[in-house]
Amino acid sequence: MFPDIFLPLVKYFSGFNIFQYITFRAAYAAVTALIVSFVFGRPLIRKLYLLKAGQEVREDGPETHLVKSGTPTMGGLLILISVTIATLLWQDLNNSYTWLLLFAMISFGGIGFVDDYLKIFRKSSDGMHARVKFIGQTLIALIIVVFLFINGHEHTTLLYVPFFKHAVVDLSYFYIPFGVVLLVGTSNAVNLTDGLDGLAIGLVILVGITFAILTYITGRMDYSEYLQIPYLEGTGELTVMTLALVGAGIGFLWFNSHPAEVFMGDTGSLSLGGVIGVLALVLKKEILLVVVGGVFVLEALSVIIQVVSYKLRKKRVFKMAPLHHHFEMKGWDESKIVIRFWILGTLFTILSLSTLKIQ
Repeated sequence: MFPDIFLPLVKYFSGFNIFQYITFRAAYAAVTALIVSFVFGRPLIRKLYLLKAGQEVREDGPETHLVKSGTPTMGGLLILISVTIATLLWQDLNNSYTWLLLFAMISFGGIGFVDDYLKIFRKSSDGMHARVKFIGQTLIALIIVVFLFINGHEHTTLLYVPFFKHAVVDLSYFYIPFGVVLLVGTSNAVNLTDGLDGLAIGLVILVGITFAILTYITGRMDYSEYLQIPYLEGTGELTVMTLALVGAGIGFLWFNSHPAEVFMGDTGSLSLGGVIGVLALVLKKEILLVVVGGVFVLEALSVIIQVVSYKLRKKRVFKMAPLHHHFEMKGWDESKIVIRFWILGTLFTILSLSTLKIQ
């Protein structure tokens, strides 16, 4: 919005030329999202309390979580509102990727919202039926991937691997099921990680910072050529929304840090996972996503390993899954687990960025 308003006025005042710079708009998108989070955070929490939108805690979970019962959920709405406002104000609305990411965030968030609402209405930790939820996620992912496939470029169906300059394989039509699996998997991985105060949102902030760097250099011909990665026109503009996501995440963490005043719920976790997955597809960083979101991958793998092991051997590998609950059951303090997982997330961030120069 702001670029469309102020750039035509450059002929009257040259200072408006600053709105053409992605770095300027991205920085202030982050600030805007942060301010919106602070402004609407407390009123939203009060409203959720009045609506009795409290979290129902699993009875088979760690006993330390019982005190969290009744804490407002659906706090992901704050993230969605903050990111949407900041994006619409500062990003180029003529960029098709802008609307694709907003669609992913809002649609995945919509599924999460229904799931959260059913949990509150039923006063149970069970929300939407797993099969219905999965079908909804799959349909949304299919719409996004087909859009990218139809409106694709020469790199769309190519699969790039870290440390290799050139694509290793052309997925062709297999790109569609591959992309759907990636989006649904990423969305659910973030959802599984959202089990401790500040854990998921802290990791999302780290992933957001990483993707902000990746979007900027991928959208610049000079930087991408120097680093020998694919130059993808228009992707640089996504730096604005990605940093807006970081700003909104920091604002939400203010209220979600231990002891949490509000939980993001599936409304937040599914939408954030969806956006991260779409960024990986657009930037051709599908394989690198395993490193960027390393903690999310470990959390999801712990659940898969636990389920498979119990079904095949009737034995559990972990005391409890996802992985963060395993360490809780071992007696680790919640804050210690969160901080250590953040440290691990930072390590994955550094490793993922280092691959840019090792080609």
